[in-house]
Amino acid sequence: MHMRNLGQSSLRVSEACLGTMTWGVQNDQRDADAQIDLAREHGVNFIDTAEMYPVPTFADEWRAGATEEILGDYLDRHKAARDELVIATKVTGYMPRSAVAAARTTPPTSPAPDCRLDAASVKAACDASLRRLKTDRVDLLQLHWPDRYVPLFGDTVYQHKKRDDEVPIEETAEALRDLVDAGKIRAFGLSNETPFGVARWHQACEALGTSDGLASIQNSYSLVDRRFDADLAEACDRCGGIGLLPWSVLGGGLLSGKYRDGGGASATSRFIKYPKYMARWCPDTASAETLAASEDYCRLAEEVGTTPADLAIAFVRTRRFLDAGSVIVGATDLDQLEANLAPFGEPARLNDEVLAAIDAIHMRSRDPSCRL
Repeated sequence: MHMRNLGQSSLRVSEACLGTMTWGVQNDQRDADAQIDLAREHGVNFIDTAEMYPVPTFADEWRAGATEEILGDYLDRHKAARDELVIATKVTGYMPRSAVAAARTTPPTSPAPDCRLDAASVKAACDASLRRLKTDRVDLLQLHWPDRYVPLFGDTVYQHKKRDDEVPIEETAEALRDLVDAGKIRAFGLSNETPFGVARWHQACEALGTSDGLASIQNSYSLVDRRFDADLAEACDRCGGIGLLPWSVLGGGLLSGKYRDGGGASATSRFIKYPKYMARWCPDTASAETLAASEDYCRLAEEVGTTPADLAIAFVRTRRFLDAGSVIVGATDLDQLEANLAPFGEPARLNDEVLAAIDAIHMRSRDPSCRL
């Protein structure tokens, strides 16, 4: 598998990154162990998690930090693997009275405090992640979403009358610098950020002399959500070459085609088991435009002799802004993971005719999964 530096950092990562957000809800320890082993066999050295995982958080099985504990158990039993792997996790952004913040202490803090990105909270979150991961360092610590108000998870319109309290970016940046200096993290990244946020973060890091520490941004990117193509692509390129870690490249599984008639979705598939989760991509709740675009992409894949999932992943891999990033690939079973990782053994190739057909669908249904 092709390796590359993540952004301008010294982190050397594989082109594919193993996602973990189902571990602890849809997958148990045995499943996770098998997924890690399979990913490593394919040359994957990069694993992404978060302090709030697993998701969905409304699942009966949910417990904050459970995914980190599962990964930490694997690392504890495979100590030689730790230096081979690049481990990324995320600090939760603004979330009032959060069980995630409460779980940073043992026993959990009561009443539950807010998740914020002030210095004390960021450092407490990092220490809790280190404890659960059973390691002395996190290679990449990301901010799951900003402390300030921004439209999130499919919302697109900025509501200027929303809350205006926020922790200054400079305070959070100083806390991350302190964690780098302490050897607790090697680099840091953003997630679910905006062009404004990227520019402000670059400015703050330059003032602190830590620009090379800002390695990545983890935002949604797929055939049905190409917003990154515009302003964010420019912002990340001009602000030091920040690498993209695209999440939900299969639109929560919708772009795999498995939710079509006869597509193979089972009772354990995400949108069957959790029909209210990621409603913008769920077949029962997604917009007609989203479903039509997904069907068009599935038909295009059939026309060119590939699978819908391979087409969706190959498209993301061809984007120039992925040259310094990594594609997050997750799965709930090994067959699915094998199918999604296998193409990474060769360079992504989509000819001009296929790319033009993709763009034609995009122009008919531009970012249909995004909402006002």
